[in-house]
Amino acid sequence: MITQLRCKAQVTIPKDIIRKLGLKSGDNIDISLEDNRIVIKPVLIIDKEQAWFWSKEWQKDEKEVNEDIKTGRVKSFDSVNELMADLNDQN
Repeated sequence: MITQLRCKAQVTIPKDIIRKLGLKSGDNIDISLEDNRIVIKPVLIIDKEQAWFWSKEWQKDEKEVNEDIKTGRVKSFDSVNELMADLNDQN
C-alpha cells in the first residue's frame, strides 16, 4: 500500500492495517529504521514497577508453571492442614 508523507511529517496508516493490528487512537507505536526501511511496531508501555513481570526469564517461568498446571503436575489443597500433612509426608 502506498501512502503519502504530509506536512509536519505525518503519515496515514491504511485502515485495514489498523484493523488487522487492533490499533486504536492513542496507542503507542515504535518507529525504527532497519536496512533502509521504516518499521512501525505497536508497543505497550509498562509501568516500571511491573517491568520485572515482563522480563524474558519471568515469562519463561510463567510458561513453565502454566504447563505444569495444565498437565496436572501441581497439587492443590483444601486446607492448610492438608498442605502441612503432605509436606510432612515428604520428609
